[in-house]
Amino acid sequence: MVQSAELLLDSGLDSAVRREWAALSDADLPSQNRHRGESNRPHITVAVASSMPEDVNDGAAVRFDPFDVRLGGLVVFGGRTITLARLVVPTCELLDLHARMLEAVGEHSLDHLGLGRWTPHVTLARRLTPEEAGNAVRLLSGTTEDLVGSAVTLRRWDGEAKREWRIG
Repeated sequence: MVQSAELLLDSGLDSAVRREWAALSDADLPSQNRHRGESNRPHITVAVASSMPEDVNDGAAVRFDPFDVRLGGLVVFGGRTITLARLVVPTCELLDLHARMLEAVGEHSLDHLGLGRWTPHVTLARRLTPEEAGNAVRLLSGTTEDLVGSAVTLRRWDGEAKREWRIG
């Protein structure tokens, strides 16, 4: 089951992303807005693993201090289905945190989040068809000025137990 470490955004940035989620669902398009889980919120995943070492779980392995975040343009990830997201503009703070998380997680880390393979982003919608992806990009293309705010919390998400907690 998925185990992850994720950055949560300040209230202004969180609200801006939620407005984009709402615009998609108002247009009857797939959106993270439709995911009603209590823990569902805009976030940047910095580590995913099959299991997390205890010192990551309790926050001893990685120190976290809030830092500025800029969400850039839209990105479309392909695969069996399509995911639409906002790119996160890499900063020294973000890349340093990512490297420290990978070191702490070690061999349990999933390959697609490794150094040089990670694309930091905030997901807007998952499981889009090609037609829906085109419609979503058209809908949001006029509102994709950069969004600026802060990463304020590093959380752990335990996908097996369906629970979250603050780390670092």
